[in-house]
Amino acid sequence: MPEIGGHTAPGFEGVREAFAANLAHNQEIGAAVGVYLHGRKVVDLWGGIADPETGRRWERDTLQVVFSTTKGITAACAHLLSQRGHLDLDAPVAAYWPEFAAYGKDRIPVRWLLTHQAGLPTIDHPITPAQAIAWDPMVTALAAQRPSWEPGTEHGYHSLTYGWLVGEVVRRATGRSLGSFLAEEIAAPLGLDFWIGLPKTEQHRVSRIVSAPLDLDALARIDLDAFPEPMREVMSAYADPTSLTMRSMTVVTPPLNHNDPDEQAAEMPATNGICTARALARFYAALIGEVDGHRILEPATLAAATAEQTSGIDRILRIPVRIGTGFGLPTPDMFWYTPTAFGFPGHGGSLGFADPATGLAFGYVMNHIQDGASDLRAATLLDAVRRAMLNP
Repeated sequence: MPEIGGHTAPGFEGVREAFAANLAHNQEIGAAVGVYLHGRKVVDLWGGIADPETGRRWERDTLQVVFSTTKGITAACAHLLSQRGHLDLDAPVAAYWPEFAAYGKDRIPVRWLLTHQAGLPTIDHPITPAQAIAWDPMVTALAAQRPSWEPGTEHGYHSLTYGWLVGEVVRRATGRSLGSFLAEEIAAPLGLDFWIGLPKTEQHRVSRIVSAPLDLDALARIDLDAFPEPMREVMSAYADPTSLTMRSMTVVTPPLNHNDPDEQAAEMPATNGICTARALARFYAALIGEVDGHRILEPATLAAATAEQTSGIDRILRIPVRIGTGFGLPTPDMFWYTPTAFGFPGHGGSLGFADPATGLAFGYVMNHIQDGASDLRAATLLDAVRRAMLNP
């Protein structure tokens, strides 16, 4: 059996077994899982290899880049500001960021940045990684960008631009970067190992991402006739390099490399959150209730943040989605679905979510990027958690 660190509360031993099976059989390299139930930590496990190049093992304090799972934390920062009266989600973005008003964007409310309805999933002239790290070139380009559709009429996943859009509004409203706000107002009170903009002193703890590079040429060679409808229509967007779907994926060219220490130190609030699974679960636990005397959002604020704002076929992803105000809401076909669940998955497998109805808060992070229906790692862990909850 693989060596596993951490503990489970009585009754949750099955989660350890599922975690061990992932490491042994499901192509896991290194990973961690954390679970809170009604504000109490019941699962905190880690194991495997953090860096295959050096053989460094995954330890209790190993950190992991969680890609789009970051978006839920970014959303919470905006809602905390709203709760305190420092940000009006229904005010125009331009009230905080005057340059944003170009090309008729003066009527776009802050809320539409969080609900992916602003029509700004891409920019006309791709940004380099160095410019993305620098922040200002990206927000300047977004302020000058014409929307790709009439804002408010459709929703389309702002996979990269979400972070700069929401982050710039936070910066204009507070005078602090989103990463600084997170560190001071959420992470510090809760003792979270969670950063957007990792200090150099912590970079030795970060696990190495293991993934195959995106092969754009292979995507362009996809045989669409081999797919049945409606999958053919979905794949057609990925086979066309000029499609809005592909242009949204190539906002930064060449692609970002989140193993790069400079990118880890930068703030990219849509994709480069870095944390432990324990911190991710604790964060979601503190959204739905008190954890050691701390709660991030009041119940009314949380209810508004997680209420469905829009749903249906996503303009970018070409699949059905449900969207809260910054938080993802699972569709019934997703393994983490319940009618009250909210959170955000990340590229390759990471997941953070909570379910207020059951008091469950879940965090899973890993370094082996897997995509598609064949990735059952988080689903296997969550299934074990739910079985334990049914048999207290």
